[in-house]
Amino acid sequence: MLQALAAVAPGTELRDGLERILRGRTGALIVLGSDKLVDQISTGGFPIDIEFSATRLRELAKMDGAIVVTRDISRIVKAATQLLPDASIETSESGTRHRTAERVAKQTGYPVVSVSQSMQIIALYVNGQRRVIENSSAILSHANQALATLGRYKARLDEVTGTLSALEIEDLVTVRDVMAVLQRLEMVRRISEEIEGYVVELGTDGRLLTLQLEELMQGHGNDRELVIRDYLHEVTTPEESTVKESLVDLAALSTSELIDLQLVARALGFPTSLDVLDQAVSPIGFRLLSKIPRLPATIVDRLVGHFGSLQRLLAASLEDLMDVEGVGESRARAVREGLSRLAESSILERYV
Repeated sequence: MLQALAAVAPGTELRDGLERILRGRTGALIVLGSDKLVDQISTGGFPIDIEFSATRLRELAKMDGAIVVTRDISRIVKAATQLLPDASIETSESGTRHRTAERVAKQTGYPVVSVSQSMQIIALYVNGQRRVIENSSAILSHANQALATLGRYKARLDEVTGTLSALEIEDLVTVRDVMAVLQRLEMVRRISEEIEGYVVELGTDGRLLTLQLEELMQGHGNDRELVIRDYLHEVTTPEESTVKESLVDLAALSTSELIDLQLVARALGFPTSLDVLDQAVSPIGFRLLSKIPRLPATIVDRLVGHFGSLQRLLAASLEDLMDVEGVGESRARAVREGLSRLAESSILERYV
């Protein structure tokens, strides 16, 4: 769907042609792909095979019948053709053009665009999904609301993340503290993905939106994975496949389920008992070590594997750190000073 939305986004030749069709108050049915199956369900019309342009699309839409273009929308293959998809394919549409569009999209696997003459809307059909293409101002309105929500959620995420860091330093973490952070991380991820969809829909009109999203999401790239790797050892061995499974289970929670911290804990493999949220847990250090500048992921893995817990890492001397393969004196000093600065700032943020 995102690829198809990008193809009809503002700034593209296809979108220009669709808007010309709307302004001309004519309808259209356009198949965004051509192969033997499309040929089999097409009858009549004119095979033209010419270079695609918005003006040509507009003129050809004046004729009855569908227009077939290549998948990369570089050429118009045929025009004024009648599409005869399998009538047994289910469709929820009522109009002839829209019913045909949905069936063709399901049967061929290609996106199909339907322009309604009476309702003056552009509908996009992709693999059983229908999406009405809105104008840029409407999409920007939705995107700005989502950005405002993301800003509030991000502020709350920063609060609970700071609290977690301080509790990790003091070794006072409970499952509730961890799940509060994971819950917020997942909420922020979902809103950012929604905004990314708006960016795709906006095409050239979405540049400023992209910059705002990047600024808000800076520094939270793989935090979900790092938090899971830190605490999954409490219930199982944090193997790569298990971490991925936990990420999938977390993403599978519905919006209402995500509010329940016990269900978030279950996604990580914790038991569903009532007192699980008050259970004490200890991190092994992935998240805090990742905050130390210029520390490679392989060294982080070796440090965690060698010491086994964040508390041992915090108590380690320079000589202890240098015992780890690949950690020389300068790197050991950077790790020691980096962890000290993180501990200091976390405690200050929590209590000052």
